[in-house]
Amino acid sequence: MNQNTAPLFEALTRYISDKATAFHTPGHKQGRGIPPIMKEMITPLGLKMDVSLMSELDDLFEPTTCIKKAQQLAAELYGADDTLFMINGTTGAIHIMLLAALCPGDKIILPRNVHKSIMSAIILSGTQPIFVDPVINNKLGIAMSVETNAIENAILKHPDAKAVLLVYPTYYGIACDIKSIAKLVHSHKMLLLVDEAHGPHLKFSRQLPIQSLDAGADISAQSTHKILTSLTQTSLLHVRYTRIKPERVKLANALIQSTSPNYILLASLDAARKQMAQNGPALLDAAIELSQSLRQEINKIAGLYCFGIDLTGTPGCFALDYTKITVNVKNLGISGYEAEHILRFTYKIQCELADMYNVLFIISLADHAKETTKLLFSLQNLAKNFAKHSEKSTTINTPPATPPARLSPRTAAFAEYETIAFINSQNRVCAETITFYPPGIPLIYPGEVISNDLIKYVKAQQTAGAKIVGPADAHLNTIRVIK
Repeated sequence: MNQNTAPLFEALTRYISDKATAFHTPGHKQGRGIPPIMKEMITPLGLKMDVSLMSELDDLFEPTTCIKKAQQLAAELYGADDTLFMINGTTGAIHIMLLAALCPGDKIILPRNVHKSIMSAIILSGTQPIFVDPVINNKLGIAMSVETNAIENAILKHPDAKAVLLVYPTYYGIACDIKSIAKLVHSHKMLLLVDEAHGPHLKFSRQLPIQSLDAGADISAQSTHKILTSLTQTSLLHVRYTRIKPERVKLANALIQSTSPNYILLASLDAARKQMAQNGPALLDAAIELSQSLRQEINKIAGLYCFGIDLTGTPGCFALDYTKITVNVKNLGISGYEAEHILRFTYKIQCELADMYNVLFIISLADHAKETTKLLFSLQNLAKNFAKHSEKSTTINTPPATPPARLSPRTAAFAEYETIAFINSQNRVCAETITFYPPGIPLIYPGEVISNDLIKYVKAQQTAGAKIVGPADAHLNTIRVIK
Protein backbone atom coordinates (compact mmCIF):
# COMPACT_ATOMS: atom_id res chain seq x y z
CA MET A 1 0.00 0.00 0.00
CA ASN A 2 1.04 3.59 -0.55
CA GLN A 3 1.89 5.01 2.88
CA ASN A 4 2.36 8.47 1.34
CA THR A 5 -1.38 8.88 0.94
CA ALA A 6 -4.00 9.91 3.53
CA PRO A 7 -7.24 8.53 2.02
CA LEU A 8 -9.63 9.75 4.71
CA PHE A 9 -8.18 13.25 4.84
CA GLU A 10 -8.19 13.39 1.05
CA ALA A 11 -11.83 12.26 0.88
CA LEU A 12 -12.79 15.06 3.29
CA THR A 13 -10.96 17.59 1.13
CA ARG A 14 -12.76 16.38 -1.99
CA TYR A 15 -16.13 16.55 -0.26
CA ILE A 16 -15.82 20.16 0.88
CA SER A 17 -14.35 21.17 -2.48
CA ASP A 18 -17.57 20.01 -4.13
CA LYS A 19 -19.43 22.78 -2.20
CA ALA A 20 -22.66 20.85 -1.59
CA THR A 21 -25.20 22.91 0.38
CA ALA A 22 -25.66 21.28 3.78
CA PHE A 23 -29.14 20.21 4.92
CA HIS A 24 -27.76 17.71 7.41
CA THR A 25 -26.06 17.51 10.81
CA PRO A 26 -24.14 19.05 12.50
CA GLY A 27 -26.35 22.06 13.11
CA HIS A 28 -23.67 24.69 12.56
CA LYS A 29 -23.70 23.70 8.82
CA GLN A 30 -19.96 23.76 8.10
CA GLY A 31 -19.40 26.83 10.26
CA ARG A 32 -22.18 29.10 8.99
CA GLY A 33 -24.00 29.07 12.33
CA ILE A 34 -21.07 28.57 14.64
CA PRO A 35 -20.87 30.88 17.69
CA PRO A 36 -18.48 33.76 16.89
CA ILE A 37 -16.10 32.81 19.67
CA MET A 38 -15.62 29.39 18.06
CA LYS A 39 -14.49 31.02 14.82
CA GLU A 40 -11.47 32.27 16.75
CA MET A 41 -10.64 28.69 17.69
CA ILE A 42 -11.19 26.75 14.48
CA THR A 43 -10.26 27.77 10.94
CA PRO A 44 -12.96 28.01 8.23
CA LEU A 45 -11.47 24.91 6.60
CA GLY A 46 -11.65 22.99 9.87
CA LEU A 47 -15.30 23.96 10.37
CA LYS A 48 -16.17 22.79 6.88
CA MET A 49 -14.54 19.45 7.65
CA ASP A 50 -16.81 18.92 10.67
CA VAL A 51 -19.39 16.98 8.67
CA SER A 52 -21.69 14.02 9.06
CA LEU A 53 -22.02 10.54 7.61
CA MET A 54 -21.90 11.20 3.85
CA SER A 55 -21.60 8.29 1.44
CA GLU A 56 -18.31 9.69 0.13
CA LEU A 57 -16.88 9.65 3.65
CA ASP A 58 -17.55 5.98 4.44
CA ASP A 59 -18.99 4.34 7.59
CA LEU A 60 -16.80 3.81 10.64
CA PHE A 61 -18.60 0.55 11.51
CA GLU A 62 -19.00 -0.87 7.98
CA PRO A 63 -16.04 0.72 6.16
CA THR A 64 -15.67 0.03 2.46
CA THR A 65 -13.83 3.06 1.00
CA CYS A 66 -11.73 5.84 2.55
CA ILE A 67 -11.98 4.74 6.21
CA LYS A 68 -11.25 1.16 5.23
CA LYS A 69 -8.18 2.25 3.27
CA ALA A 70 -6.98 4.49 6.08
CA GLN A 71 -7.32 1.69 8.63
CA GLN A 72 -5.60 -0.78 6.31
CA LEU A 73 -2.66 1.60 5.95
CA ALA A 74 -2.39 1.86 9.73
CA ALA A 75 -2.58 -1.93 10.10
CA GLU A 76 0.18 -2.39 7.53
CA LEU A 77 2.41 0.20 9.19
CA TYR A 78 2.05 -1.29 12.67
CA GLY A 79 1.97 -4.93 11.61
CA ALA A 80 -1.60 -5.75 12.67
CA ASP A 81 -4.19 -7.91 10.95
CA ASP A 82 -6.66 -5.12 11.55
CA THR A 83 -6.49 -1.61 13.00
CA LEU A 84 -9.56 0.31 14.13
CA PHE A 85 -9.73 4.10 14.43
CA MET A 86 -10.90 5.19 17.89
CA ILE A 87 -12.61 8.52 18.58
CA ASN A 88 -13.64 7.55 22.15
CA GLY A 89 -10.03 7.64 23.30
CA THR A 90 -7.99 4.69 24.51
CA THR A 91 -10.63 4.23 27.19
CA GLY A 92 -13.04 3.22 24.44
CA ALA A 93 -10.38 1.02 22.84
CA ILE A 94 -9.79 -0.80 26.13
CA HIS A 95 -13.52 -1.33 26.60
CA ILE A 96 -13.72 -2.82 23.10
CA MET A 97 -10.65 -4.98 23.78
CA LEU A 98 -12.12 -6.65 26.85
CA LEU A 99 -15.61 -7.00 25.41
CA ALA A 100 -14.18 -8.58 22.24
CA ALA A 101 -11.78 -10.95 23.97
CA LEU A 102 -13.69 -12.12 27.05
CA CYS A 103 -17.09 -13.24 28.28
CA PRO A 104 -18.90 -12.43 31.56
CA GLY A 105 -17.37 -14.41 34.40
CA ASP A 106 -14.01 -14.96 32.65
CA LYS A 107 -10.90 -14.43 34.77
CA ILE A 108 -8.31 -11.92 33.62
CA ILE A 109 -4.84 -11.59 35.16
CA LEU A 110 -3.57 -8.02 35.31
CA PRO A 111 -1.22 -5.72 37.25
CA ARG A 112 -2.58 -3.82 40.21
CA ASN A 113 -1.35 -0.52 38.74
CA VAL A 114 -3.78 -0.45 35.80
CA HIS A 115 -5.53 2.70 34.61
CA LYS A 116 -9.08 3.30 35.83
CA SER A 117 -10.38 2.71 32.28
CA ILE A 118 -9.47 -0.97 32.63
CA MET A 119 -11.54 -1.32 35.77
CA SER A 120 -14.49 0.32 34.03
CA ALA A 121 -14.03 -2.23 31.23
CA ILE A 122 -14.04 -5.04 33.79
CA ILE A 123 -17.28 -3.71 35.25
CA LEU A 124 -18.85 -3.44 31.78
CA SER A 125 -17.69 -6.89 30.68
CA GLY A 126 -18.48 -8.65 33.94
CA THR A 127 -15.03 -10.25 34.04
CA GLN A 128 -13.18 -11.28 37.21
CA PRO A 129 -9.85 -9.53 37.87
CA ILE A 130 -6.90 -11.45 39.30
CA PHE A 131 -4.39 -8.83 40.43
CA VAL A 132 -0.63 -9.14 40.33
CA ASP A 133 1.45 -6.69 42.33
CA PRO A 134 4.04 -4.74 40.36
CA VAL A 135 7.50 -4.11 41.76
CA ILE A 136 7.62 -0.96 43.92
CA ASN A 137 10.74 1.17 43.66
CA ASN A 138 11.14 2.64 47.14
CA LYS A 139 13.80 5.10 46.06
CA LEU A 140 11.46 6.71 43.54
CA GLY A 141 8.18 5.97 45.27
CA ILE A 142 6.53 4.62 42.11
CA ALA A 143 5.19 1.32 40.84
CA MET A 144 7.30 -0.34 38.17
CA SER A 145 6.23 -3.14 35.81
CA VAL A 146 5.28 -6.70 36.72
CA GLU A 147 7.92 -9.42 36.64
CA THR A 148 7.51 -12.48 34.42
CA ASN A 149 7.64 -14.85 37.41
CA ALA A 150 4.78 -12.94 39.09
CA ILE A 151 2.63 -13.45 35.99
CA GLU A 152 3.65 -17.11 35.89
CA ASN A 153 2.66 -17.61 39.54
CA ALA A 154 -0.74 -16.06 38.87
CA ILE A 155 -1.25 -18.30 35.84
CA LEU A 156 -0.38 -21.41 37.87
CA LYS A 157 -2.82 -20.37 40.61
CA HIS A 158 -5.55 -19.56 38.07
CA PRO A 159 -5.10 -21.93 35.10
CA ASP A 160 -8.71 -21.25 34.11
CA ALA A 161 -7.97 -17.56 33.39
CA LYS A 162 -8.71 -16.59 29.81
CA ALA A 163 -6.30 -13.67 29.39
CA VAL A 164 -3.42 -11.66 30.78
CA LEU A 165 -3.47 -7.88 30.43
CA LEU A 166 -0.30 -5.79 30.63
CA VAL A 167 0.25 -2.06 31.01
CA TYR A 168 3.11 -1.57 28.58
CA PRO A 169 4.92 0.70 29.05
CA THR A 170 3.75 2.34 32.28
CA TYR A 171 2.97 6.06 32.52
CA TYR A 172 6.59 6.53 33.60
CA GLY A 173 7.89 4.71 30.50
CA ILE A 174 8.86 1.50 32.30
CA ALA A 175 8.51 -1.72 30.31
CA CYS A 176 8.34 -5.37 31.35
CA ASP A 177 9.87 -8.32 29.48
CA ILE A 178 6.86 -8.59 27.22
CA LYS A 179 8.37 -11.17 24.88
CA SER A 180 8.86 -13.71 27.65
CA ILE A 181 5.41 -12.95 29.06
CA ALA A 182 3.78 -13.39 25.64
CA LYS A 183 5.45 -16.77 25.20
CA LEU A 184 4.36 -17.81 28.69
CA VAL A 185 0.77 -16.63 28.24
CA HIS A 186 0.30 -18.34 24.88
CA SER A 187 1.83 -21.59 26.16
CA HIS A 188 -1.08 -21.69 28.62
CA LYS A 189 -3.64 -21.02 25.85
CA MET A 190 -4.44 -17.56 27.15
CA LEU A 191 -4.78 -14.24 25.33
CA LEU A 192 -2.33 -11.37 25.78
CA LEU A 193 -4.10 -8.00 25.88
CA VAL A 194 -2.04 -4.82 26.14
CA ASP A 195 -2.86 -1.33 27.34
CA GLU A 196 -0.19 0.38 25.22
CA ALA A 197 -1.61 3.85 25.71
CA HIS A 198 1.87 5.25 26.25
CA GLY A 199 3.53 3.32 23.44
CA PRO A 200 2.21 4.46 20.02
CA HIS A 201 5.75 5.54 19.10
CA LEU A 202 7.63 2.37 20.06
CA LYS A 203 7.37 0.94 16.55
CA PHE A 204 9.53 3.69 15.11
CA SER A 205 12.80 3.45 17.04
CA ARG A 206 15.11 0.59 17.96
CA GLN A 207 16.28 2.65 20.93
CA LEU A 208 12.87 2.11 22.57
CA PRO A 209 11.20 -1.01 23.99
CA ILE A 210 9.74 -3.38 21.40
CA GLN A 211 6.16 -2.71 20.31
CA SER A 212 3.71 -5.14 21.93
CA LEU A 213 2.37 -6.49 18.62
CA ASP A 214 5.91 -7.35 17.55
CA ALA A 215 6.41 -9.12 20.88
CA GLY A 216 3.32 -11.32 20.40
CA ALA A 217 0.32 -9.38 21.75
CA ASP A 218 -3.09 -10.47 20.46
CA ILE A 219 -4.65 -7.02 20.77
CA SER A 220 -3.30 -3.64 21.88
CA ALA A 221 -4.72 -0.17 22.44
CA GLN A 222 -2.52 2.85 21.71
CA SER A 223 -3.10 6.53 22.51
CA THR A 224 -1.93 8.03 19.23
CA HIS A 225 -2.48 11.51 20.64
CA LYS A 226 -0.20 11.06 23.67
CA ILE A 227 3.23 10.96 22.04
CA LEU A 228 2.39 11.18 18.33
CA THR A 229 0.42 13.97 16.67
CA SER A 230 -3.22 13.05 16.23
CA LEU A 231 -5.82 15.11 18.08
CA THR A 232 -6.77 14.50 21.69
CA GLN A 233 -9.33 11.69 22.09
CA THR A 234 -7.97 9.66 19.15
CA SER A 235 -6.40 6.23 19.46
CA LEU A 236 -5.72 3.04 17.53
CA LEU A 237 -6.81 -0.51 18.37
CA HIS A 238 -4.56 -3.14 16.78
CA VAL A 239 -5.74 -6.74 16.45
CA ARG A 240 -4.17 -10.06 15.52
CA TYR A 241 -6.93 -12.52 14.64
CA THR A 242 -5.05 -15.74 15.42
CA ARG A 243 -6.87 -16.01 18.75
CA ILE A 244 -9.40 -13.16 18.54
CA LYS A 245 -12.71 -13.49 16.67
CA PRO A 246 -13.30 -10.70 14.10
CA GLU A 247 -17.06 -10.71 14.68
CA ARG A 248 -16.56 -10.05 18.40
CA VAL A 249 -14.32 -7.06 17.65
CA LYS A 250 -16.89 -5.69 15.23
CA LEU A 251 -19.72 -6.11 17.75
CA ALA A 252 -17.77 -4.49 20.58
CA ASN A 253 -16.75 -1.58 18.35
CA ALA A 254 -20.38 -0.91 17.45
CA LEU A 255 -21.40 -1.12 21.13
CA ILE A 256 -18.82 1.33 22.44
CA GLN A 257 -17.99 3.97 19.84
CA SER A 258 -20.15 6.95 18.97
CA THR A 259 -22.48 6.56 15.99
CA SER A 260 -21.68 10.20 15.17
CA PRO A 261 -17.90 10.05 14.79
CA ASN A 262 -16.02 13.31 14.40
CA TYR A 263 -14.33 13.28 11.00
CA ILE A 264 -11.73 15.85 12.04
CA LEU A 265 -10.60 13.41 14.72
CA LEU A 266 -10.60 10.50 12.28
CA ALA A 267 -8.67 12.51 9.70
CA SER A 268 -6.06 13.41 12.33
CA LEU A 269 -5.36 9.70 12.83
CA ASP A 270 -4.91 9.28 9.10
CA ALA A 271 -2.55 12.27 8.93
CA ALA A 272 -0.53 11.14 11.97
CA ARG A 273 -0.09 7.66 10.46
CA LYS A 274 1.14 9.22 7.20
CA GLN A 275 3.59 11.42 9.10
CA MET A 276 5.06 8.44 10.95
CA ALA A 277 5.22 6.32 7.79
CA GLN A 278 7.18 9.05 6.03
CA ASN A 279 9.41 10.37 8.82
CA GLY A 280 8.72 8.42 12.00
CA PRO A 281 12.19 6.98 12.73
CA ALA A 282 13.98 10.27 12.10
CA LEU A 283 11.49 12.24 14.20
CA LEU A 284 11.66 9.78 17.09
CA ASP A 285 15.44 9.51 17.05
CA ALA A 286 15.67 13.31 17.26
CA ALA A 287 13.28 13.32 20.24
CA ILE A 288 15.25 10.57 21.98
CA GLU A 289 18.56 12.39 21.43
CA LEU A 290 17.00 15.52 22.90
CA SER A 291 15.63 13.66 25.91
CA GLN A 292 18.89 11.85 26.60
CA SER A 293 20.83 15.10 26.52
CA LEU A 294 18.29 16.69 28.87
CA ARG A 295 18.49 13.68 31.21
CA GLN A 296 22.27 14.00 31.48
CA GLU A 297 22.05 17.70 32.30
CA ILE A 298 19.34 17.18 34.92
CA ASN A 299 21.50 14.63 36.70
CA LYS A 300 24.19 17.29 37.09
CA ILE A 301 21.80 19.37 39.23
CA ALA A 302 22.30 18.85 42.97
CA GLY A 303 19.14 17.54 44.61
CA LEU A 304 17.53 16.17 41.43
CA TYR A 305 17.60 12.70 39.91
CA CYS A 306 16.32 11.56 36.51
CA PHE A 307 16.49 7.82 35.93
CA GLY A 308 17.64 6.38 32.63
CA ILE A 309 19.64 3.38 31.50
CA ASP A 310 20.82 2.96 35.10
CA LEU A 311 17.31 1.73 35.97
CA THR A 312 17.08 -0.91 33.24
CA GLY A 313 17.77 -4.41 34.46
CA THR A 314 16.64 -3.57 37.99
CA PRO A 315 13.53 -5.29 39.43
CA GLY A 316 10.43 -4.25 37.51
CA CYS A 317 12.28 -2.47 34.71
CA PHE A 318 13.28 -4.61 31.74
CA ALA A 319 13.44 -1.65 29.33
CA LEU A 320 12.72 2.08 29.31
CA ASP A 321 11.06 4.64 27.05
CA TYR A 322 13.59 7.47 27.03
CA THR A 323 11.07 10.06 25.84
CA LYS A 324 9.69 10.13 29.41
CA ILE A 325 11.67 12.40 31.72
CA THR A 326 10.87 11.63 35.36
CA VAL A 327 12.54 14.02 37.79
CA ASN A 328 12.70 12.97 41.43
CA VAL A 329 12.61 16.02 43.73
CA LYS A 330 12.42 14.43 47.19
CA ASN A 331 16.00 15.50 48.05
CA LEU A 332 14.92 19.12 47.69
CA GLY A 333 12.60 18.65 50.64
CA ILE A 334 9.49 19.36 48.55
CA SER A 335 6.84 17.13 47.02
CA GLY A 336 6.28 16.59 43.34
CA TYR A 337 3.00 18.47 43.69
CA GLU A 338 4.81 21.51 45.08
CA ALA A 339 7.38 21.31 42.28
CA GLU A 340 4.59 21.14 39.70
CA HIS A 341 2.95 24.27 41.13
CA ILE A 342 6.20 26.24 41.22
CA LEU A 343 7.19 25.23 37.69
CA ARG A 344 3.76 26.12 36.34
CA PHE A 345 3.27 29.52 37.95
CA THR A 346 6.83 30.76 38.42
CA TYR A 347 8.53 29.42 35.32
CA LYS A 348 5.53 28.77 33.01
CA ILE A 349 6.43 25.09 32.63
CA GLN A 350 3.58 22.56 32.65
CA CYS A 351 4.54 18.98 33.40
CA GLU A 352 2.56 15.91 32.35
CA LEU A 353 2.01 14.69 35.90
CA ALA A 354 3.24 15.03 39.45
CA ASP A 355 3.17 12.53 42.27
CA MET A 356 4.42 12.67 45.83
CA TYR A 357 8.09 12.60 44.85
CA ASN A 358 8.36 13.16 41.08
CA VAL A 359 7.42 15.38 38.17
CA LEU A 360 7.14 13.84 34.71
CA PHE A 361 7.80 15.54 31.37
CA ILE A 362 7.15 14.12 27.90
CA ILE A 363 9.59 14.84 25.09
CA SER A 364 7.79 14.29 21.79
CA LEU A 365 8.63 14.87 18.15
CA ALA A 366 7.23 18.40 18.58
CA ASP A 367 10.02 19.44 20.95
CA HIS A 368 13.31 21.13 20.12
CA ALA A 369 16.32 22.47 22.01
CA LYS A 370 14.45 25.72 22.72
CA GLU A 371 11.86 23.92 24.85
CA THR A 372 14.26 21.59 26.68
CA THR A 373 16.65 24.47 27.41
CA LYS A 374 13.81 26.37 29.07
CA LEU A 375 12.86 23.29 31.09
CA LEU A 376 16.46 22.73 32.18
CA PHE A 377 16.84 26.37 33.23
CA SER A 378 13.65 26.13 35.29
CA LEU A 379 14.78 22.94 37.03
CA GLN A 380 18.19 24.47 37.79
CA ASN A 381 16.53 27.45 39.45
CA LEU A 382 14.04 25.26 41.31
CA ALA A 383 16.89 23.23 42.77
CA LYS A 384 18.93 26.31 43.61
CA ASN A 385 16.03 27.91 45.48
CA PHE A 386 15.37 24.79 47.56
CA ALA A 387 18.93 23.59 48.08
CA LYS A 388 18.81 24.77 51.69
CA HIS A 389 15.92 22.38 52.31
CA SER A 390 17.77 19.33 51.04
CA GLU A 391 18.40 18.08 54.58
CA LYS A 392 14.62 17.81 54.95
CA SER A 393 14.37 15.10 52.30
CA THR A 394 10.88 13.64 52.24
CA THR A 395 10.26 10.12 53.47
CA ILE A 396 8.95 7.61 50.96
CA ASN A 397 5.33 6.75 51.64
CA THR A 398 4.53 3.55 49.75
CA PRO A 399 0.98 2.61 48.75
CA PRO A 400 -0.85 0.14 51.01
CA ALA A 401 -1.10 -3.54 50.17
CA THR A 402 -3.73 -4.75 47.72
CA PRO A 403 -7.06 -4.83 49.61
CA PRO A 404 -8.96 -8.11 49.87
CA ALA A 405 -12.07 -8.34 47.68
CA ARG A 406 -15.48 -9.30 49.08
CA LEU A 407 -17.51 -8.69 45.90
CA SER A 408 -16.76 -8.59 42.19
CA PRO A 409 -16.31 -5.06 40.79
CA ARG A 410 -19.49 -5.36 38.71
CA THR A 411 -21.61 -6.61 41.62
CA ALA A 412 -20.29 -3.87 43.90
CA ALA A 413 -20.77 -1.16 41.28
CA PHE A 414 -24.51 -1.85 41.14
CA ALA A 415 -25.08 -2.77 44.80
CA GLU A 416 -26.99 -0.73 47.38
CA TYR A 417 -24.71 1.60 49.30
CA GLU A 418 -24.65 4.09 52.15
CA THR A 419 -22.47 7.16 52.72
CA ILE A 420 -20.28 7.37 55.82
CA ALA A 421 -17.27 9.37 57.03
CA PHE A 422 -14.14 8.23 55.22
CA ILE A 423 -12.04 8.20 58.41
CA ASN A 424 -14.54 5.76 59.93
CA SER A 425 -14.73 3.43 56.93
CA GLN A 426 -12.15 0.85 58.02
CA ASN A 427 -13.20 -2.76 57.28
CA ARG A 428 -16.17 -1.65 55.16
CA VAL A 429 -16.57 -2.78 51.55
CA CYS A 430 -15.93 0.11 49.18
CA ALA A 431 -18.62 1.02 46.64
CA GLU A 432 -16.45 3.52 44.76
CA THR A 433 -13.03 3.86 43.18
CA ILE A 434 -10.36 6.05 44.76
CA THR A 435 -7.79 7.30 42.28
CA PHE A 436 -5.15 10.01 42.22
CA TYR A 437 -5.16 11.57 38.76
CA PRO A 438 -2.76 11.65 37.14
CA PRO A 439 -1.57 8.93 36.86
CA GLY A 440 -5.08 7.44 37.13
CA ILE A 441 -4.13 4.25 38.95
CA PRO A 442 -6.84 3.29 41.47
CA LEU A 443 -5.89 2.52 45.07
CA ILE A 444 -9.12 0.66 45.74
CA TYR A 445 -11.92 -0.69 43.57
CA PRO A 446 -15.59 -1.34 44.23
CA GLY A 447 -15.94 -4.57 46.19
CA GLU A 448 -12.65 -4.27 48.08
CA VAL A 449 -12.20 -3.77 51.82
CA ILE A 450 -11.02 -0.40 53.12
CA SER A 451 -8.05 -0.64 55.49
CA ASN A 452 -6.68 1.80 58.04
CA ASP A 453 -3.42 1.90 56.03
CA LEU A 454 -5.39 3.01 52.98
CA ILE A 455 -7.11 5.79 54.92
CA LYS A 456 -3.77 7.06 56.26
CA TYR A 457 -2.13 6.90 52.82
CA VAL A 458 -4.96 8.77 51.11
CA LYS A 459 -4.96 11.50 53.76
CA ALA A 460 -1.19 11.91 53.43
CA GLN A 461 -1.50 12.23 49.65
CA GLN A 462 -4.30 14.77 50.02
CA THR A 463 -2.21 16.84 52.42
CA ALA A 464 0.63 16.83 49.89
CA GLY A 465 -1.70 18.18 47.19
CA ALA A 466 -2.75 15.11 45.23
CA LYS A 467 -5.97 15.34 43.22
CA ILE A 468 -8.56 12.65 43.91
CA VAL A 469 -11.01 11.45 41.28
CA GLY A 470 -13.58 8.69 41.45
CA PRO A 471 -15.57 9.16 44.66
CA ALA A 472 -18.78 11.16 44.71
CA ASP A 473 -17.18 13.35 47.39
CA ALA A 474 -14.07 14.70 45.65
CA HIS A 475 -12.69 15.86 49.01
CA LEU A 476 -13.21 12.36 50.41
CA ASN A 477 -14.67 13.54 53.68
CA THR A 478 -17.27 10.87 53.04
CA ILE A 479 -17.29 7.65 51.04
CA ARG A 480 -19.86 5.23 49.72
CA VAL A 481 -19.74 1.73 51.16
CA ILE A 482 -21.83 -1.37 50.53
CA LYS A 483 -24.79 -1.72 52.88
